[in-house]
Amino acid sequence: MDNINRESYGAAADKLAAFAASADVQRIGPVAEEILSVADVLRRERRLRRALADPGRSGEDHAALLRSVLAGKASDEAVDILATQVTGRWSGPGALLDGVELLGVTALLTGVDRAGDLGDVEDELFRFGQVVSGDTRLAAALADTTTPLEARVQLIRDLLKGKAKPATLRLAELAAAGFGGRGFESSLTRLIELAAKQRDHSVAYVTTAVPLTEADEQRLAGRLAQLYGREVSLKIDVDPRIIGGVRVKVGSDLFDGTVSRRLAEAKTALAN
Repeated sequence: MDNINRESYGAAADKLAAFAASADVQRIGPVAEEILSVADVLRRERRLRRALADPGRSGEDHAALLRSVLAGKASDEAVDILATQVTGRWSGPGALLDGVELLGVTALLTGVDRAGDLGDVEDELFRFGQVVSGDTRLAAALADTTTPLEARVQLIRDLLKGKAKPATLRLAELAAAGFGGRGFESSLTRLIELAAKQRDHSVAYVTTAVPLTEADEQRLAGRLAQLYGREVSLKIDVDPRIIGGVRVKVGSDLFDGTVSRRLAEAKTALAN
């Protein structure tokens, strides 16, 4: 999604934020679904996607086309937000699609945040990702784009039924669909990061050989918050293979204090 026009997306995001600030929390979810449905249409309808991103047509023409397509099919709120987005300039049809999809996810996360469930959804997505990555056959099944999407979505529904919030399930389905043009695993990671960002948090992926105590977690989160100047959401994976120590990854930053790393470095030094 790095190709998204930040200025064009920002205008629509501001429109969404203004709507969400004044809307009843129960209204935000349906509008989010409408925006995500439009993203699905744009993914299927290449000609429409191209027409809405055509640099040879004015933003007003784009908005008029969108309104004609969605007349009677979406709420006024969703149409107004999307019309603002297509009025902007986009580098191409793919960038527009990514922008609409991101806007829908942002709307969904905004509603979940307003309901007070965003921290739980973020953690549920991470735990589901751990379950998937820990099962080679399951990971392969969800990553296999030759399998119909409906089958992969049904597998996710079966796995999460009664175990996760509806928003967690919906976001996992979006990951299966390849959110932002990514594979399942990277889509899920991106969605976790967007959920954290919605709460103004960074995500720290922490690998330890043994479970951390609550005091250890609080101490580590505090140090990272001081380092990055914002709250940090810890996503902890226990992996005995690292033998000891801690590995922490925040964005592109990696802090590796594991015993396995030091042993690898010592082996390399001896070999040289």
